[in-house]
Amino acid sequence: MPSPAARRRTVAAVHAAPVFMDTEATVDKAVDLIEQAGREGVDLLVFPETFVPGYPYWIEAYAPLDQQAANAAYAGASVEVPGPQTARIQSACRRAGVGAVLGVSERLEGTRTCFNSQVFIDPGGALLGVHRKLQPTYAERIVWAQGGGATLRVFDGALGRIGGLVCWEHTMNLARQALIAQGQEIHAAAWPGLSTMAGFETVADVQIDAMTKTHALTAQTFVVSAGNPVDQTCLSWMASTLGPQEHITAGGGWSAVIHPFTQYLAGPHTGPEERLVTAAINLDDLNAVKVWVDSRGHYARPEILGLHVDHRPLWHDESYRQWPASPGDDGPETVDGTE
Repeated sequence: MPSPAARRRTVAAVHAAPVFMDTEATVDKAVDLIEQAGREGVDLLVFPETFVPGYPYWIEAYAPLDQQAANAAYAGASVEVPGPQTARIQSACRRAGVGAVLGVSERLEGTRTCFNSQVFIDPGGALLGVHRKLQPTYAERIVWAQGGGATLRVFDGALGRIGGLVCWEHTMNLARQALIAQGQEIHAAAWPGLSTMAGFETVADVQIDAMTKTHALTAQTFVVSAGNPVDQTCLSWMASTLGPQEHITAGGGWSAVIHPFTQYLAGPHTGPEERLVTAAINLDDLNAVKVWVDSRGHYARPEILGLHVDHRPLWHDESYRQWPASPGDDGPETVDGTE
């Protein structure tokens, strides 16, 4: 029987901005943050949405025909997985003994097509897998393709069963249920600085709070939610590349660690101050929560409710990726939640 300490983790959300549109400098910053996390005893570090090379805020602020050069540059600044940039992150995780969920704009091998992705790395440096955002939101469809069910996974690593979703994927109740059906224990929620966008100033943080707490309780999982503030490197890049705009401002971001019974364990932290939002968690707490509600067990009601998930590969690289097996890989290509 494992000792009680074996189920304890220290987790942290990265509340920080990238070096906007500078891929290598942003990877350098991510490595520095991983090394800092290692010194501070963090076991798992969750980064914001598309931390590498930054979230393309211009898609919300300029006419589509004016974005062509910026969108071409963005595809060029995106990274392949696996690739040299993720290899550097893996090495940093191995040296520091820190697991990471890194938000990247992922370029499909041999193409200029990109995805809004989360890369899952174990503390030993192993690349556990990738989740590609299923449905880019609104103007995001200009820069990112749709992800498929092959990457809607919970990855079983040294720190537990970890899965994630990106931004408004949290509104997709069946996507969340797919992670629940795989026995998720820790959830990585990745966000941009939504409250910096015109029309979202007063509602974005309320929405993120509601969505992350809903998943914490309904999935009985710890949620590590990371959002990046917008800094001057981002605003300056857009102004110099595309001209003046009034739709995106500095600041924002919302980062927190949330218990399955929805209390804050750290944060929420917002605004321009960069920091690791850190909390201690105990996976044994899940046992007490599941006495009340167990969405994979007695609250599933499989004789009434069912879920179909198509895990078959959608994109050409998904059929030959050799990630470590995740829960559910030993079943059929569709998972119905009853397993």
